[in-house]
Amino acid sequence: MFRATLATTACLASLLVAAPAQAEPDDAFPTVCGDRRPSDPAPGEYGMQLDGTFRHPALTPAGEERFSFPGGAQDLFPKTKGYDPKSHVEGPIKVEASYRGADFTPDYFHTWQNVVDFDGRRYLFQYDRTEARVYDVTDVRKVKIVESLTGKDWKAADYWGAATIQWRDGHYVMIQSFEQKRQVDQLGDSVEKSKFHNPSGVEQLRGETTFKGFKVYRLDGPRRKDWKLLSTVTTDPTLSDPKPGVQQGSGSLDVPYWTGGKYMFIAVAPLDTWRNTEVPTYLYSPGYQAWDMSDLKRPKKVGEWHRKGQVAGEEAAYAKNPRCGNQTSWMGARMPFFVSGKYGFAALGGYGLSILDISDPAKMKEIGHLDLPMSVGGTEADNVDVSQYEKTGMVYVSGYPLGEDCHEPYKDVFQVDARDPRHPRIVGTLPRPAPAAGAPFADYCQRGGSFGPKRSGSYTSPGEPKQGLLTYAFYNAGVQFFDTTDIRRPKRVAQFVPSGFSKGVPDYALGNQTHAIYVEWDRKIVWVFTNDGIYAVSSAKLLGAPTLGRPLAPYRNSDK
Repeated sequence: MFRATLATTACLASLLVAAPAQAEPDDAFPTVCGDRRPSDPAPGEYGMQLDGTFRHPALTPAGEERFSFPGGAQDLFPKTKGYDPKSHVEGPIKVEASYRGADFTPDYFHTWQNVVDFDGRRYLFQYDRTEARVYDVTDVRKVKIVESLTGKDWKAADYWGAATIQWRDGHYVMIQSFEQKRQVDQLGDSVEKSKFHNPSGVEQLRGETTFKGFKVYRLDGPRRKDWKLLSTVTTDPTLSDPKPGVQQGSGSLDVPYWTGGKYMFIAVAPLDTWRNTEVPTYLYSPGYQAWDMSDLKRPKKVGEWHRKGQVAGEEAAYAKNPRCGNQTSWMGARMPFFVSGKYGFAALGGYGLSILDISDPAKMKEIGHLDLPMSVGGTEADNVDVSQYEKTGMVYVSGYPLGEDCHEPYKDVFQVDARDPRHPRIVGTLPRPAPAAGAPFADYCQRGGSFGPKRSGSYTSPGEPKQGLLTYAFYNAGVQFFDTTDIRRPKRVAQFVPSGFSKGVPDYALGNQTHAIYVEWDRKIVWVFTNDGIYAVSSAKLLGAPTLGRPLAPYRNSDK
């Protein structure tokens, strides 16, 4: 064990890289670097500074507990459990509507979204693992629930995972991911409950019968009765068909990348041996697969790729990573490729950013790689925004926070110059969000909850993303709008920050505020998803005049 100090990333890396120990024959987790789990930083090593800025700790272990510091949220907002009860707006933003409460909150922590158009009406799908909603959003100001699905609507080990919906041959087609749950009862962040010290928990988790893979549906309408199952595909290559029972690997993570064409890309650890990751509650280190979707009833795997070090037997490569042994870092993919043209941008957590040529999905090849500065704990290299790449050659790479009260390093959004994809390099960062004028705090670390970027929306959005504008869900900093027209000087231009406290949200979820956005680029509406409901936001200046009623043309396939 070692005490984290406010050293540079280079110093931290030198502390973490030591002579690797002999790997143990256990395929549940890597042991090549032993136990290097960081200790909690001392209270004096982080907190508010005299100039009103916040000093983040340099290194923290996994954990989601609250942490108090002088001048922090628990001092500023004692009547609302240490969370700011007010909302804040800055810049040319208009809140068109708000829908709060359990009907609009299938999950307090995260949801995925899609839109479809049937018979001249627009529907928004929102879902997590066991809860789902379908809303009629044709009139932005009069949203109606048309389907509400709960855990009792699903078979055992069969729940609606992250999905993409695209248009194929006159029908919408939905591809759902099914994976091993990441929030599990058998394991935990604490030392004694982590996979490194809890063999019985690992054994129980390995014995679960969760379906791992993806399902393909044809959608003839927005309600579940209108969905026709076309195929059920396991990602476990040891099985000929997905019979009920134990399956190896992770299954398909998050939203499959598919735009209605021949090929689909998913994030997946197909076997239990894809396991070199330090995160204490997860057994897999996902890479990527390519699938031929020519026949939706019989998808075929055509390609597979992982970075050296992810799989058992590659411990020598794994030991070179400065995160090896920290029992904290997510190592591997969470999302499939972020695609622009023939390039797949692979966000690999603690493995950094890889750029692959995916023009031949059967022979995917890494052509460039970038190691990112360490930012432990929290999640590193999770999202890549490629919406500006075609015009500027820039992509924006970020992780996201897992803890509250800024008890971890700040998660920068790195501006990466990938004009030469063989030699990507960091050339800047997006500005750190600052509170709106008149806010009762000097830094978002004082507001309560998590602070940092989540993701910049979904590639499944209808319409063309606007050049020079980036939108990010930023947890307790709401939605942040960035102008990147001048790539040398990106700037914040607006923010919408919903209330940080609601009596309807349980205490354990109060810190997980704005965790997703979905942009209808065609109607110029930003849907904001929080732990307390949904907001519809517009900006005539930044996005253009919104369409609050029926879209001019139905959504078919994603433009980007």
